[in-house]
Amino acid sequence: MFDSLSEKIQASFDKMARKGRLSEADIKATLREVRLALLEADVNYRVVRDLTKRIGERAMGADVLRSLTPAQTIIKIVNKELIATLGEPARLNLSGQPPYVMMMVGLQGSGKTTMSAKLAVHLRKMGQSPLLVAADTYRPAAIKQLEVLGEQIGVPVHSEGDRTAPPKICANAVKRARREGHTVVLLDTAGRLQIDDRMMGELEEIRHLTEPQEVLLIVDAMTGQEAVAVAQEFSDRVGVTGLILTKVDGDARGGAALSVRSVTGVPIKFMGVGDKTSDMEPFLPDRLASRILGMGDVLTLIERAESAISEDQARAMEEKLRTASFTLEDFVEQLQAVRQMGPISDLLGMIPGMGQITKQLPAEATEKGLVVTESIINSMTRQERRHPKIINASRKRRIARGCGRSVQEVNQLLRQFTQMQQMMKQMQRGRGRGLMSMFR
Repeated sequence: MFDSLSEKIQASFDKMARKGRLSEADIKATLREVRLALLEADVNYRVVRDLTKRIGERAMGADVLRSLTPAQTIIKIVNKELIATLGEPARLNLSGQPPYVMMMVGLQGSGKTTMSAKLAVHLRKMGQSPLLVAADTYRPAAIKQLEVLGEQIGVPVHSEGDRTAPPKICANAVKRARREGHTVVLLDTAGRLQIDDRMMGELEEIRHLTEPQEVLLIVDAMTGQEAVAVAQEFSDRVGVTGLILTKVDGDARGGAALSVRSVTGVPIKFMGVGDKTSDMEPFLPDRLASRILGMGDVLTLIERAESAISEDQARAMEEKLRTASFTLEDFVEQLQAVRQMGPISDLLGMIPGMGQITKQLPAEATEKGLVVTESIINSMTRQERRHPKIINASRKRRIARGCGRSVQEVNQLLRQFTQMQQMMKQMQRGRGRGLMSMFR
């Protein structure tokens, strides 16, 4: 989502870094470029004005102008002010006696139903027992969609069809949760327009009947500055306690994330980063600011790796790498685990300094390249995957036909795998110590 914004801000910092010592004119020119990049990213103009003003006041200080590394000092200032704009991280309110009621509200098409399921998965990992509630009786197939999602993730869904009034459905669901021992009730309400007074009144009635701990506004990250007006209206009418950004992985400019928190004062609690029910991350301002400035996000990368690869799998893989017994079967298993962590470009962007390099990588190092590699290995027999040396010319032709690739691509994969095995053997014998010392 922040690719364009990140690229432009980093480019302005690169220009500044080449100059060594900075004058006030240099700092003003850089701030002008940062201001333009933020406006083009659809950040609210008041937020841009206040943010660049604070950065300017701190950047014009004598400590920056006399610093031997002024560019780095200014980047630190921008990082701190971005974090301040994005606000403090906020957790879900799970205080008091269960069941804890959480209302999911938002505009039509913002992704409330899918996000309800994602939140249910997240809460279950925390040890809670969620109950999903199909309270959208207006959108065709909305109830069925939630029931299908509930079945996929193994979470019960309370549904009373489309003829019962949503406030009554929600009130009955809370009673059911108390009877059956569910600790969290997730109310998937109907999407609406903030100008629809009748529908907004229905939300107010649901809130009055269920007394929710959280009213979570689902905001489509691709709506830009309009998200600010939406958040303000919902907050005024139903008392929004938190925001969740959806479609963060899409081709959005990122303005909503930088604008909503600052203008409304309501904290962003989660971000939807994909289509799967596990694709949701807590909103952590310091990590997001680091991504925007190209400083990486190693902690999120580690967390994704831990969720995709179990400790037992990691130990088994370490043993195979140490003894140079790594096969193509193991290789494809690791590829699948990496792909579960998210798009390769996103993962590389979390490594400090890799954001710009990612764009220069060859095709075989991208997501498309991983799919090709996996299809070639899957076209092999089990014996071929375990003992690739038996793959002769006729086998290569069969493998290529089976996956729709060329014999040259099969040869390239086998050559790369052989080189990797040789490197493992060298390291096992101690010959790789000099190479490894370069990375310590």
